[in-house]
Amino acid sequence: MTIKLLVLGKTDSAPLIQLIGEYQNRLKHYVRFELDIVPDIKNTKNLSEKQQKDKEGEAILNRLNPTDILILLDEKGKQKTSLEFSQYVQKKMNSGIKQLVLVVGGPYGFSDAVYQKSQGSLSLSKMTFSHQMVRLFVVEQLYRAFTILKNEPYHHQ
Repeated sequence: MTIKLLVLGKTDSAPLIQLIGEYQNRLKHYVRFELDIVPDIKNTKNLSEKQQKDKEGEAILNRLNPTDILILLDEKGKQKTSLEFSQYVQKKMNSGIKQLVLVVGGPYGFSDAVYQKSQGSLSLSKMTFSHQMVRLFVVEQLYRAFTILKNEPYHHQ
């Protein structure tokens, strides 16, 4: 199985890029992982919220394969502990899916079309985080999930 993290826009923060890269490097020992960066939508100040969500949604959906399992990282999604998340990842791997796509939406969330295509949603917290920080949190939690599954000492109960 491949896990793809699909995000909108590039990260400008060098320290974040470095940390994300560190966890990406660690993850490759457990699973095929891909960070797919959708270019920013141009001229967003001329668009309504709905128009921006629709354009972003179109860009997200264009990056998917027909067999991908799409999971939204959404504030209204289901919250899980790290242990529950590791079990969730294990179930996805056991189900024989080819690619699990976790997607971080834009500043206004997801379009209706993306919600309709998704097979679920997860929330990292009740708090709001910058879309840049969420990338790091997701990659770190994926790494943590695999260390839990392998009974390695990274995660402490």
